[in-house]
Amino acid sequence: MIAVDVGGTETKAALVTGTGCDVRAVRQRRRATIRDAEGVVDQVTSLVEELRAGGDVEAVGLVVPGVVDEDAGIGVYSANLGWQDYPFVKEVEARTGLKTAFGHDVRAGGLAELRIGNARGLQNATIMPIGTGIAAALVLDGRIYRGDGSVGEIGHVDVGHGDPCGCGQTGCVEARASSAAIARRYAERTGNPVNGAADVARLVRAGDPDAVTVWQEAVDALARGILLVAALLGPEAVVLGGGLALAGPLLVDPLRDRLDGLITFQRRPELRLAALGDEAGCLGAALLAIDMLEER
Repeated sequence: MIAVDVGGTETKAALVTGTGCDVRAVRQRRRATIRDAEGVVDQVTSLVEELRAGGDVEAVGLVVPGVVDEDAGIGVYSANLGWQDYPFVKEVEARTGLKTAFGHDVRAGGLAELRIGNARGLQNATIMPIGTGIAAALVLDGRIYRGDGSVGEIGHVDVGHGDPCGCGQTGCVEARASSAAIARRYAERTGNPVNGAADVARLVRAGDPDAVTVWQEAVDALARGILLVAALLGPEAVVLGGGLALAGPLLVDPLRDRLDGLITFQRRPELRLAALGDEAGCLGAALLAIDMLEER
């Protein structure tokens, strides 16, 4: 399979081999994401052609952010990348000649964590990568729940801080706790641009008071989002992934403390770090392709 994970900032692609229970990337490529649907298809086509050279490829697995209609192969809406009702599967299959499995980037990453990562064995869990945006894969009764394709948008829950979000609402978790928001808010607060949330994390460790404030506000927003999930779904665990999770204890320790301060009657979910890092989306896309082939 060739798996392509279109992210808000970066697109990752890999030639993947394996089964529905165990997959691994053989060759990998990365590109800056093009911010329109037709440009994304051009990029996906180029990556597929590059990775399939000299190999026997059976299918493509493609996952994208936003709201998706997986059955129809349509990207319904992306706040960060700006498309609406775009027929990704039709276009990619026409350009590559390969059957294409299609899904949501976060749910695909959640599928990979559930089958081969740190959500293995869990019946009810929330897998939450934190990157350019924030969404969640919901594991209910041991399966990824996809609903009508618009579920899991925890990043766009109003947690009361009042800041505007790119989606048009105010108070969203994502507007304070995404990696992009942390970097942006630090730069706005200080006038000093940073390359990303990792730079802010380094400044937090160094004791920079502005970085500490931005980080604490991000942790508070994230904890309030998790509290809502705990109240509605009662997951056994919340598995944190994406770039921000690379901060490790710097994120998890204060998040655990803030969650403890907020929880009253709700089931207290265990906080875990994802096992697959930024490979999860690609591996999940490959699993979708394998499942598609096995169902034929």
